[in-house]
Amino acid sequence: MRFHRYIATAGALGLACSLAGGPALADPADQGRTAAQPGEGIEAGDTAFVDTTVATLWGEPDQTRPMDEPSTTNPVDLDQWNKNMEKTEDRGWLTGHTETQAVYGSEVSVIETKGDWSKVAVNDQSTPKDDRGYPGWVPTGQLIENQSFDEQKDSSQRAVVTSDKAALTGDSGEDGNNLNLSFNTELPVVSQDGSSVQVGLPNGGTGSVQATDVSVYAPGEKPERPTGEQVVETGKQFDGLRYLWAGVSSYGYDCSGFTYSMYRAHGIDIPRDADAQAEFGQDVAEDDLQPGDLLFFAQPGGTGAVHHVGMYMGDGKMIHAPNESTTVSVTDWKQWDSKDEFSGAKRML
Repeated sequence: MRFHRYIATAGALGLACSLAGGPALADPADQGRTAAQPGEGIEAGDTAFVDTTVATLWGEPDQTRPMDEPSTTNPVDLDQWNKNMEKTEDRGWLTGHTETQAVYGSEVSVIETKGDWSKVAVNDQSTPKDDRGYPGWVPTGQLIENQSFDEQKDSSQRAVVTSDKAALTGDSGEDGNNLNLSFNTELPVVSQDGSSVQVGLPNGGTGSVQATDVSVYAPGEKPERPTGEQVVETGKQFDGLRYLWAGVSSYGYDCSGFTYSMYRAHGIDIPRDADAQAEFGQDVAEDDLQPGDLLFFAQPGGTGAVHHVGMYMGDGKMIHAPNESTTVSVTDWKQWDSKDEFSGAKRML
């Protein structure tokens, strides 16, 4: 189980690139692609890709509330979902009901199907729970199969979203809207000019993003190894973003989703959850803390299970995503730790 916070009582319109309405859909036959309709033919053992701006993984199928509907459709409307959960208690309900999220184009392994839902493992999110990746249930209609897209991701340059969000433009369909891609979304590059980058999409089509919103890497290339200060600067980009349990996107982060995502943006893969992150990296003494180090907190008094993680900024400050009533924020970490729950620090670089 993931524990991210102390529970006192006991992470723009995202439109799917479907054949009916995604950006710039080319004829799959003309391009030699093998994309199906979203959700079509998905079964256990398949490899599939996320076909919505962000897919939320749930603990069980069919346990969503009416207010969660904008997060379960294809297309999704994550702005509306966040608005539906303005009340802290509504947002807090997600604790124990959602597991993690996966951004557009993420690869997943299909473990099981049940009705309109599929249990998947997000391949790029490391966890002790499953060697294949982080597990959870998603509406099957948010997934799509496309072997050619898989091959394209392996062989092409990739564009990684570095802005908070990036508009994916093209033939936007009847409703006139386009996807608004999350930070850390990765898509294969088809072509580029001075102002825009054309990318391949899971449905076999193409779309364009502004060159200023992405970084482009050669196949297998990673960003330059960062300094801790650079990871902190990336985190500050999301100061004020509302907390979202299970969140790993610029539509909302939870505590470990935030630290995982900031390191991933710099090409450093760390585990998805706080307790697993606490077992990763190098131990750091409190008097040797440096920017970018991760601070862990446990109950009771720092001796129990890790339930929260933040990122040290220097000068006694920490940036973190505390809980559903707050936002990503900067604080004096010792003042914040009023219950003396500090349990240690790790260096990930």
